[in-house]
Amino acid sequence: MKKLRYGQIGGTLNAFIGAVHRKAIAIDEMCTLAAGCFSSTHPEANDECGAHYGISPDRIYPDYRTMAESEAARTEDRLDFVVICTPNCTHYEIAKAFMEKGFHVACEKPLCFTSEQAARLRDLAQKKNLLTCVTYTYTGYNMVKLARQIISEGRIGRILDVKGEYLQDWLLDKAGDHTEKESTLSVWRMNPEFSGISNCVGDIGTHIEETVSYITGLHVRRLSAVLDTFSQELDLNANILVEFDSGAHGCFSCSQIAAGHYNGLVIRIFGTSGAIEWEQEHPDFLKVTLKGEPTQILTRAAHTWGHAADLNRIPSGHPEGLTMAFANIYREFAGAVISGRPGDYPTVEDGLRGVKFIEACVKSSKNGGTWVEI
Repeated sequence: MKKLRYGQIGGTLNAFIGAVHRKAIAIDEMCTLAAGCFSSTHPEANDECGAHYGISPDRIYPDYRTMAESEAARTEDRLDFVVICTPNCTHYEIAKAFMEKGFHVACEKPLCFTSEQAARLRDLAQKKNLLTCVTYTYTGYNMVKLARQIISEGRIGRILDVKGEYLQDWLLDKAGDHTEKESTLSVWRMNPEFSGISNCVGDIGTHIEETVSYITGLHVRRLSAVLDTFSQELDLNANILVEFDSGAHGCFSCSQIAAGHYNGLVIRIFGTSGAIEWEQEHPDFLKVTLKGEPTQILTRAAHTWGHAADLNRIPSGHPEGLTMAFANIYREFAGAVISGRPGDYPTVEDGLRGVKFIEACVKSSKNGGTWVEI
């Protein structure tokens, strides 16, 4: 099969998430990195990254606009899609520039700053018949897909309540009486110029919303949120009551000041006939409790079926993790680009819903935790 060609915007050799995207895309050997603008502010790092991946010098671009114009003019070796791994503030303009030139787009979350921008990207994708993937990582995990399948089969009955939490402690010092030397990442995340109206909810709270939505098929209809800034410009902690379109309720909690927690995304879903629980730090296991039966711990590869089983790449007992979850998303997206039909990955609609979720949380908190419709 002829490999797809893709280009990347952002993600130099020293960037964490840019490298994750490249490694994940490489796993299934369906795509080749053919062009990029890895940094528009550090030319040497940009050239170094492009040379490292063997990209032709004429396809290493100084900025995304030049890249979009030049790549759109190519015929025989035109890019099939682009990947956006830049700070939040640039997502919209970059995605728009490439979509206007007819390129499929995969973009880091959040999709953009405002729901109006997200709606314009959705409309542009529909107008030009383009595929748009927003890389909400955790939807790519096998056991998350199995949880979705179990719920869709009605095994835990009607959903009554949902608990979601995502706890980290890497910004704990920002909430205290003393500060230590800031990392580049913390400056980036906590600066509204780059991150937008929210830090904690925008960074990890949206992962709760999207993962819950993916597993259950439910969407948040309204919410009541309290965001804590601890005298910083943006939130470091949030507690959110939610009501879903089914009428069920839930509680989301996200924090970057929770001492002793590192990447603690946990989803618990309670139904009339049972419950499901999944922890990101132990992603190969799914806890399933059906009413009147002993609790089961299902193990990836050993106890999966359906689409989840299709994504078992290595035997059980060998842990799969973040990069493999990304790879599953990209396998589905690349397959969709080839077939021209959407696959099992978060779309522009998910990205729009995520931005609306952030906006509603900030609005609710500013109004004393009042309920806000989405």
